[in-house]
Amino acid sequence: MSRDIIREEARLIVLRELHAQTNYALNDALLQQVLESFGIAKSRDWVREEIGYLDTVGAVTRNVAGSVVVAKLTPKGVEHVERRLVIEGVKRPSPPEA
Repeated sequence: MSRDIIREEARLIVLRELHAQTNYALNDALLQQVLESFGIAKSRDWVREEIGYLDTVGAVTRNVAGSVVVAKLTPKGVEHVERRLVIEGVKRPSPPEA
């Protein structure tokens, strides 16, 4: 499978998981576990690279807190998850089921 497809899928999973949190935030270690539950078993450094990409495109902000990186969903990230805009390099969410 193409590395780009995996990265785009992983980025959407990260955004959706952040969207599901009350405070729209999670750390890289927890996001790594979430990705593994979807069959994307990657290193913590890889997860941090994806958080970095999402920060670069304005979908999340990242903050280093001790030994972890905390990602927080931005309004732009919310808009993508809710299908109101498209962020390049992030898989589009599927339409809601009727």
